[in-house]
Amino acid sequence: MIEIITAPSSLGLRPLTPGHEPGAWLAPQALLDAGLADHVGAGRLTALEHPAYDFEAQPHTRLRNGRGLRAYSMIIAEAVGTALAAGRFPLVIGGDCANLFGSLAGARRDGRCGLLHLDGHNDFYHPNNYDTAARLGSAAGMDLALATGRGEPLLTHWPSIGTPLVADADVVQLGDRETDVPGEQDHWATVEDSAIVCFTAQQMAHHGIEATAARTVDRLDERGLERVWLHLDLDILDETAMPAVDSPGSPGLGFAQLAELLARLVADERVIGANVGIYDPEADPERRYSGPIAGALGRGFAARR
Repeated sequence: MIEIITAPSSLGLRPLTPGHEPGAWLAPQALLDAGLADHVGAGRLTALEHPAYDFEAQPHTRLRNGRGLRAYSMIIAEAVGTALAAGRFPLVIGGDCANLFGSLAGARRDGRCGLLHLDGHNDFYHPNNYDTAARLGSAAGMDLALATGRGEPLLTHWPSIGTPLVADADVVQLGDRETDVPGEQDHWATVEDSAIVCFTAQQMAHHGIEATAARTVDRLDERGLERVWLHLDLDILDETAMPAVDSPGSPGLGFAQLAELLARLVADERVIGANVGIYDPEADPERRYSGPIAGALGRGFAARR
């Protein structure tokens, strides 16, 4: 049974305009209004609070909202852990990509857990590939780096788990669109030098959804993984299909392709839960995309009804 956990947080995103919190925190309600619970057949709904967004640097951290993110991640971890302990499939609806930390921390309470990281970017910025003194780090663009233990202990070291939340070799990253573009590879070498397996947007387009999913499952087999978490950043969708995200781009998936990819991955019973984020309803005032998103998630997670 699916349990929707709404996590309306924009803590990991930078303000797109001065003094205005990014609108991704509005996504859970927009998607529920579009019938998400019915689409996915949710049997339970847990609603978390909207955390306060801090526009200023916080003490003793160069991560935007770092201290707030730590606290909110522990709240998400408790909700995810409770759902898993009850035999439910937690579907964390954000919000931004930083919801990954609490989601994985909750999943890790029962031991090792791999990660399927579906994202139009690799989200691998960390102190070794950008100047932390020049700007605050936004965790939504660093979530894969932080989850694999790169960065401040505030968001890399977790109670009863330690660090990292997930080992490099237990991660498959799907959908990055910048790797194969000249001039967009400044931080990609770090990922290539790691044990993370990556299937780029261009590779996915070349091989197709079925083959990409099969290769992903093969990797889970190679690693001997028994439990896997799925992270979905909706900017994996092509900007021509769904531009209402903070960093839209091409190439990417269409809604039908996203639904197929999710369905093929989620059909593997090792996938124990998922978090979804980065849709910004403020960039979609007529709500043109909330219905298609809810429908694609419903088709994609049908195996967990």
